[in-house]
Amino acid sequence: MAQVSLFPLFPPSPAAAAPSGLPLNRRLHFQFNRIQASSDSASTSDPNPKVVVTRERGKNGKLINALAKHGINCLELPLIQHAQGPDLDRLSSVLSDTRFDWIVITSPEAGSVFLEAWKEAGNPNVRVGVVGAGTASILEEVRTSSEHSLDVAFVPSKATGKVLASELPKNGNKKCTVLYPASAKASNEIEEGLSNRGFEVVRLNTYTTVPVYHVDQKVLGQALSAPVVAVASPSAVRSSWVNLISESEQWNNSVACIGETTASAARKLGLRKVYYPTHPGLEGWVDSILEALRAHNHF
Repeated sequence: MAQVSLFPLFPPSPAAAAPSGLPLNRRLHFQFNRIQASSDSASTSDPNPKVVVTRERGKNGKLINALAKHGINCLELPLIQHAQGPDLDRLSSVLSDTRFDWIVITSPEAGSVFLEAWKEAGNPNVRVGVVGAGTASILEEVRTSSEHSLDVAFVPSKATGKVLASELPKNGNKKCTVLYPASAKASNEIEEGLSNRGFEVVRLNTYTTVPVYHVDQKVLGQALSAPVVAVASPSAVRSSWVNLISESEQWNNSVACIGETTASAARKLGLRKVYYPTHPGLEGWVDSILEALRAHNHF
């Protein structure tokens, strides 16, 4: 079956699970070398899905289930994959050797990568600020099973990096240090906001995102015909979806974004029907998708 190649920088490798015994950096490298999406891994029982969900394989379940409660069928079409960042190898040693007043975690993926390094560092006592409930949930199980050596101590009033940077507690004029393990593609908004308030910030780019390399033509046709595409990051919009829709000049449907940052990226790229929640989170994202479907008279 014909395929559309997006960024064929590397040849696709057979899909297989990374051996669990590998160190974190090698597991991510293993995953990076097998990025591929096909009709077998992105299928739907309905040939006319209403919503395309685009997170990595295995990370769309909550959204699919939430939409199913409204009778909405989805097509799962992962657009990006996470891969090792340039500073990943340094993270565990930095956690072992340096004590920080805060660790700032701004996405579930950043949380997952951080946890692996934290365990390799021997579970040091740390105090963590997270951007929102979704990220906090990644850390919660470990926090409750490790005698509170990992303290999730701060969540901002609104789940955005800008608000986190403006609200992270600071102990008066005392020197306050922050470790920020981030995506290599994340903006400088958080470290600049914290630095302007007098924090000393160490940023480590521990992971990055890359687009999928191949999309099955049949799956692409279904995706292009769906009234709404749900995207969870600026990378998914910039690196993948905009390149896909360039194959179809007639595409003028809606993009439902997880939050304001992703929505801003979508608009800058020329997408016009952009929806996003005022307050980020799964419930708000679902509401935005429903709003987009109503505009298309599909709900």
